[in-house]
Amino acid sequence: MANETKLPVTKKTNEPVFSGGTWNPFETLRGEVDRLFEDFGRDDFWRRPFRSLAGLERSLAQKLVSAPAVDVAETDKAYEITAELPGMDEKGIEVNLANGGLTIKGEKKVEKEEKQKDYYVSERRYGSFERTFALPEDVEADKIEASFRSGVLKVTLPKTAEAQKPAKKIEVKAA
Repeated sequence: MANETKLPVTKKTNEPVFSGGTWNPFETLRGEVDRLFEDFGRDDFWRRPFRSLAGLERSLAQKLVSAPAVDVAETDKAYEITAELPGMDEKGIEVNLANGGLTIKGEKKVEKEEKQKDYYVSERRYGSFERTFALPEDVEADKIEASFRSGVLKVTLPKTAEAQKPAKKIEVKAA
């Protein structure tokens, strides 16, 4: 399910406006540690001691992939959406414009295989996310640009020429 954020935003440049949910990593960790101690008293705990720890790792990895940190800022000439996507590359990121909304999608696939004389380790991790932002009417949709560098996606939504004009002050006269 996609989260939707409506623009426009305040006039302060680079001020975080929407961080994508209220996930608290410390609460998740606390819940998993509590579950580990609850499982510790069970009769079958020693037959599967790492089940809870594996669940914690999967839970944290999924949360980190599914809820990237996003900042939305407004300048005089454009809106800027910046998303932190560590460990991803531009091939796993998609930016689409449809039905008055801008959608950012990503998928991360990590496969690790290690073979040594005494052991063999194979790990696979997959995760995806999707965020949708409603576009304001004053955006020039055909000039939207996206760039990706060092794990940070930056989408620039330029404003129309009309929206860039300074506000006109109207004099208030006494009646």
